[in-house]
Amino acid sequence: MESPASGSGETATRVVTRGSVIDSIRGCGLSGMRIDKEELRRRLVMPQYLRFAMRDAIRLQDPTAGEARFHERTDLNVGPPEAPIVVFINARSGGRHGPELKERLLQLIAEEQVFDLKDVKPHEFVQYGLKCLEMLAGIGDSCAKETRERLRVVVAGGDGTVGWVLGSLGELKKEKREPFPPVGIIPLGTGNDLSRSFGWGGSFPFAWKSAVKRSLHRASTGDVCRLDSWHILLSMPNGEVVDPPYSLKHTEECSLDEGLEVEGALPEKVTSYEGVFYNYYSIGMDAQVAYGFHHLRNEKPYLAHGPVANKLIYSGYSCAQGWFITPCSSDPSLRGLKNILRMHVKKVNCSEWEQIPVPASVRAIVALNLHSYGSGRNPWGNLKPNYLEKRGFVEAHADDGLLEIFGLKQGWHASFVMVELISAKHIAQAAAIRLEIRGGEWKDAYMQMDGEPWKQPLSKDYSTFVEIKRVPFQSAMISGE
Repeated sequence: MESPASGSGETATRVVTRGSVIDSIRGCGLSGMRIDKEELRRRLVMPQYLRFAMRDAIRLQDPTAGEARFHERTDLNVGPPEAPIVVFINARSGGRHGPELKERLLQLIAEEQVFDLKDVKPHEFVQYGLKCLEMLAGIGDSCAKETRERLRVVVAGGDGTVGWVLGSLGELKKEKREPFPPVGIIPLGTGNDLSRSFGWGGSFPFAWKSAVKRSLHRASTGDVCRLDSWHILLSMPNGEVVDPPYSLKHTEECSLDEGLEVEGALPEKVTSYEGVFYNYYSIGMDAQVAYGFHHLRNEKPYLAHGPVANKLIYSGYSCAQGWFITPCSSDPSLRGLKNILRMHVKKVNCSEWEQIPVPASVRAIVALNLHSYGSGRNPWGNLKPNYLEKRGFVEAHADDGLLEIFGLKQGWHASFVMVELISAKHIAQAAAIRLEIRGGEWKDAYMQMDGEPWKQPLSKDYSTFVEIKRVPFQSAMISGE
């Protein structure tokens, strides 16, 4: 029987292993050693009055608070930098490297252009810092105007941190505040799939001091490419308690697509959350393992000494949760998703909803936007043209307006998928997805989006809905190649 994947399992495994090593070697930043530090600062650092104006606006949460800096400036002929950059750093990511990286960044660019996420949140930068630049541009400051137009953003963190910053910058599109600053990445997380997808590597490099300099240089010169983002709406019966990730926000509006009728009774009141993801959404056993690992790391932070330690702990937790040894368990929480889940999708170039059967063997379902999942793996696979045509699929890209939906069975199947010996269980390609989940014997389901998991309570009497649609605008990413 012909395999849908274009390459053999042996070749795929070899490429993945070699790619990990190459990422580390590339990250060593040998070319970064030849970048002059003072020349880099000249290209990246904003004039002092602009830095202080943005700092004042953010601290006082008032975009006009920086206007005094404009009137007090002493050099009236100062011009904008060639490639102004601000950096958001999640110092908790990257194990022990986070604080060291922050110190290195402060050596390379101005203190006011480095934002520790524990002190300054991305939405505060957008609402007050960027708006301060726009305010100054509006009163005739040409330096502020050009700085705002040239501005680029670098995120030092994992996928969740990158998504958080992208989501906050997305508010600029809603408010029609152009242009949208493109985003580069310094990978500090465990999986770093967004970073891998845009050429920034999959791990924090060995020779990190020179690599940081090289990353800032690439962020200032790299080409800009596009990334789809996906809006998720979560609607559940009122009264259910959920502790969602920070990327999901409570909303009073619950507007499920009226083109698909809801079967059965609806509760009088619902509780709704909404958010945006960039790489993947998943439900099932993989999210349960991620949830357990996430809480273990928060309870015992001394275990998280870096990506390698995180991956070892994650693997051990997978075994402890029964991912590998319970394909026939009588425990309903370990059975397939078919028992609780109904799925509808809108396929390629189609405006009608279509119900898609959930395979009985599947214990995790993933809707994937990128080619990279689970630390650089491509579970969808590189599919042959004749297989794509047979299944009605198209070649997958990060900006094609489609999600690839696949399933994972027990842990052994997931393991073979992750080393790319086989492809995952292909379910559908979709421009929109609706999941209807009804509890029954299940009290909870586990979900995650872009590495941020949560436990979702389920009701026996009413359904919980998850609806996913593409955001009408795309994010701008800097290529690290």
